Amino acid sequence: MLKILLPVDGSDNSNKAVTDFIHLLDWYKEKPEIHLLNVQHSLDGNVSLFINQADIKQYHQEEGLKSLQKARDLLDQAGIAYQYHITVGDPAEMIVRFSAEKHYDQIVMGPRGKGSIQGLLLGSVTSKVMQLSNIPVLLVK
Repeated sequence: MLKILLPVDGSDNSNKAVTDFIHLLDWYKEKPEIHLLNVQHSLDGNVSLFINQADIKQYHQEEGLKSLQKARDLLDQAGIAYQYHITVGDPAEMIVRFSAEKHYDQIVMGPRGKGSIQGLLLGSVTSKVMQLSNIPVLLVK
């Protein structure tokens, strides 16, 4: 079965990519296994000197779940099974590393996420994933 990684950041662009991908599912011979991934940014500076690791982990988990909620709702409404994951680090690097470690067949992304600047063809995360990834990246827009 085809394993597809769908990185989401909670932005409107990201949720639109999920909606558009749902409409493309008929393209696949068999229903793929879908995995949502949210990458939380590491907390800056010396935060870990003041906050224990368990609290930081819980914070990332809660923020990740908030970012995943709309995408999860869209898939639930469409009756599509999925799994979800939350990691911490540089978004592009973590998406590529996660996809390699878990042996995904394809990464599906929107062309822009939260950091969109009008006039840029691709968002920086999307563009970096395309450069670093050894597996196919499908852009949906």
